[in-house]
Amino acid sequence: MPPNTPRFNCALTTKSYLFTQEPNWRENRTGIRHTLPIAVQSWTYETGSLTERLRSIYGNNVAVNVLFNHWQTPYLSERRLLNQPEHRYCLIREVLLHANDKPLIMARTIIPRDTIKIAQSNLSHLGNRPLGEIIFSYPKLQRLALNISLATLNTWSSPAVSQGQINQPLWGRRTVYSIAQRQMLVSEFFLPELLNTF
Repeated sequence: MPPNTPRFNCALTTKSYLFTQEPNWRENRTGIRHTLPIAVQSWTYETGSLTERLRSIYGNNVAVNVLFNHWQTPYLSERRLLNQPEHRYCLIREVLLHANDKPLIMARTIIPRDTIKIAQSNLSHLGNRPLGEIIFSYPKLQRLALNISLATLNTWSSPAVSQGQINQPLWGRRTVYSIAQRQMLVSEFFLPELLNTF
């Protein structure tokens, strides 16, 4: 586990532990894939669970640090993607995936209350379990949309920069998933250590 990793320590008025501002996102339009670095393409367009792919590389050393886990209002673009009213609270969970003390992926998940109900509350009690272990077990899981971001350094909070060893803009993807016609949003940013091992 990376040292000095705080858990659940954000004020409830905070929308994010990872970000000082919402990243800028682009729709996954035709041709955008070929503008991305090869390693970024590989992770962005991975169709399976990123956790399972990490385990194929790092084995059982892959672990999750929960950084933020609160009911809060999402960012504007997140609300729009999920068709959530302005003041509707969703469960927001932010984590760091790492292996052998190497930070690999920063992830942010937005789960509306209706989605948690349809998933029989499994999504609200993840603890240190990776999200992929749960959602990829649902037979009716669908991907509805994909966005891409290159998040600049000033997008990230100081603790996130330290824990993720962030020293450059980070590529990430944002996916709208549907479980039995109930949606959730998962954003994943690929840290330098991960891309350097591609």
